[in-house]
Amino acid sequence: MAKNAGRSKKLGTVWAVVALIVTMGIAQAAGQFEETADGPGAGKASPSSSQNAPQTKNPTGSAADALADLPIKGRAPKTGYSRDQYGPSWADVDRNGCDTRNDILDRDLVEKTYKAGTHDCIVLTGVLNDPYTATQIDFQRGQDTSTAVQIDHVVALSDSWQKGAQQLSEDQRKEFANDPYNLLAVDGPANGQKSDGDTATWLPANKGYRCEYVARQIGVKRKYALWVTQAEHDAMANVLSTCPGEPLPEY
Repeated sequence: MAKNAGRSKKLGTVWAVVALIVTMGIAQAAGQFEETADGPGAGKASPSSSQNAPQTKNPTGSAADALADLPIKGRAPKTGYSRDQYGPSWADVDRNGCDTRNDILDRDLVEKTYKAGTHDCIVLTGVLNDPYTATQIDFQRGQDTSTAVQIDHVVALSDSWQKGAQQLSEDQRKEFANDPYNLLAVDGPANGQKSDGDTATWLPANKGYRCEYVARQIGVKRKYALWVTQAEHDAMANVLSTCPGEPLPEY
């Protein structure tokens, strides 16, 4: 009897230890769950979350704050890039009966005339107060004259392809290529010099326009969830240091 009682006592002790270990394991797991759910990293959106998805409306706020939110990464390979990835050139995406190029000419030029019978769609002549060179340019439609005024993608298509646009849908890239928010009528030669450069490699000769130009690039990249390189980020920050209150453009 005494031997059995001793054996029972030992078994009871063993089971108590096992129960204690199990209880401690459950408590530790619960603590880890709580830390994951409510700890310092809780609620932070990952880079692929909806807060970094393309937006349907133009962003608002200060350019400096928006720049701080842009991801900084290296360029992706240019492999697979072509103009066709962004849909037909100058499509009528807003379905107003006019192609995008003529919409931007109509918006940015003054003293315009139009081709008869086009419902004021095709701009024949006009005057551009060019933001890139701070000069006045006479526009006249024609095979040898139209290139004096060109429509610039402020964030170049090639640049966007290497900084996130590969992940956009076909429709989103078409929207990007025809979005008035990313388009300006500008001096043709200046646009040629810019090519597909970003802020780190090209800025307008007109220093008085640089803050607005950089703010627009930032706004476009924010709107379409694109990133910047470190050199591009630093160049943008350098420009904005001269105009810390620069807002993102409204349209």
